[in-house]
This record gives sequence, C-alpha cells and structure tokens, in this order.
Amino acid sequence: MANIESGALRKMTSQLDEQGNIQYQLPIGENSLSLNPLIGKTLELTFDGKIQCHHCGRKTKKSYSQGFCFPCMQKLAQCDLCIMKPETCHHHLGTCREPEWGEKNCMVPHYVYLANTSGLKVGITRHTQIPTRWIDQGATQALAIFKVQSRLHSGLVETALAEFIADKTNWRAMLKGSNAPMDLIAKAKELKPKISEKLANISLNYGEGAVEELDNSVVELNFPVSQYLEKISSFNFDKTAVVSGTLLGIKGQYLIFDSGVINIRKFGSYHVSAKF
Repeated sequence: MANIESGALRKMTSQLDEQGNIQYQLPIGENSLSLNPLIGKTLELTFDGKIQCHHCGRKTKKSYSQGFCFPCMQKLAQCDLCIMKPETCHHHLGTCREPEWGEKNCMVPHYVYLANTSGLKVGITRHTQIPTRWIDQGATQALAIFKVQSRLHSGLVETALAEFIADKTNWRAMLKGSNAPMDLIAKAKELKPKISEKLANISLNYGEGAVEELDNSVVELNFPVSQYLEKISSFNFDKTAVVSGTLLGIKGQYLIFDSGVINIRKFGSYHVSAKF
C-alpha cells in the first residue's frame, strides 16, 4: 500500500450505467477515491480522532445525523424528525426550521417506489435522487409507482403501503447477497387497490394532482461485489480506529471487507486516512 488520501469522509457517490452496473467513489477531504478498481486489493482506513461538523466546521466529539454537531442537528431542517418521517412534514404549518430549504427540498416532486433490498420494501425519494436513493439502499431492483407533489404527500402514500409491506431494509440480510428477482410490476398491481381509499382521501384533501400513478419499467442494479460474507460483523470507528482488509465489494453505503463491513454514511465528517 503506497497511496494515501486523507480528510473528512462523506457518503459514497455513485453512478449507474446503461447496463445497470454501479461505479463508486469515496469522497475524502477534497479528493474522491475510485473504489471499483480496488476490489480484490487491500484497503486500510484509519480514523485520526477528529470529527468536524459538515455544516459549520466546528469540531465535535460526536457526529449527529451522519455528520453534524449537536447545535446544527438541532437547528437544520435536514436534521429534523420529518426527514425520517415525511408524513410529519410541517412546512405548510409555517413551522419549518428553514423554510427556504424546505421549499427547495421538500415542496418539490417526490416518487414513491417499490424496491428489492433485503426483500420487498416501499420507499420515497426526491425526483433528483433517482437512482442514487436506490443505490444507497442496496436495491437490486426498483420501480417508481407514484409521483407526488411534495415530501408530505410521499409520506402519506408510503405509510399507507407500509401497512402491507416493509418500509425499512434489513441491512444484514442485504449484505449477505442478492435476493431472487421479484416481479415488482405484479407486486404494484397487487398493492395499489389496497390503498385506493387512502389515495382518494389524499387527492380530496390536497387536490387531484397530489398523487399521479405511474407506469414505469423496473430498474435493475448490479453492485460491484466479488464475494459476499456468510457472517456479518461491522466495524465502528468509535471503537476501532483502523479498518483494514481485502475489499470484496461495495453495496449500499457499505464497504465489504473480508474481515467485516463498514457503513460509510454513518461516519460522515470523520477524518480518516485511506491507504491502498
């Protein structure tokens, strides 16, 4: 290992090509490390003990909301509870922490989708985050089934569907391999009638254009993994400063080593050195 990159971590970036293959990069400081060429090689990540808030730059002993200090976590709209539970969006009530941020990120078109991650699940994403959101969740298949006009509307549709299917991914199961392919179009046809009454209520309360049913094709995603682990153990920079091993692949926001896995997104703003 002769090459070294160092700086604050950010969530991995990715691109999906026309064949459904995913290319990953690891942002470290001002640089971005291409990860696909490192699969099958030794990679070492060392945490130097420094965490610096992604928003204000303040040094912090603990990272909140994947990269922020405690004061920023309390004041930023992107760290509010409604980001995790979009059905609780309160922008329309005039109580958003950052109304302008909400206008740009929440009061914009969103998609409700089905995905094959650790099994069938429902999820939501902004129109600008397809297919990034699916890649970050480790979905091998995804299908957008509704387009809505705001984050609130997407949350209402998602919670309706969550009565019948999962709305979370079992990350351990997701990292043990690819699920058998699913007929997501058939699943959507089965689920839509079950929430027809709730969809009608959303349209009644928010207007006919609040929810638009889609007739899209399924997107297939191929993750760069040479080998999956039978037993999943996770690394934690708060407990172990050095993560090292042969890189077997990348899925979701996880690096898969022969010695275990690490969720890069969890350690946003941690200063690390990468040797490869």
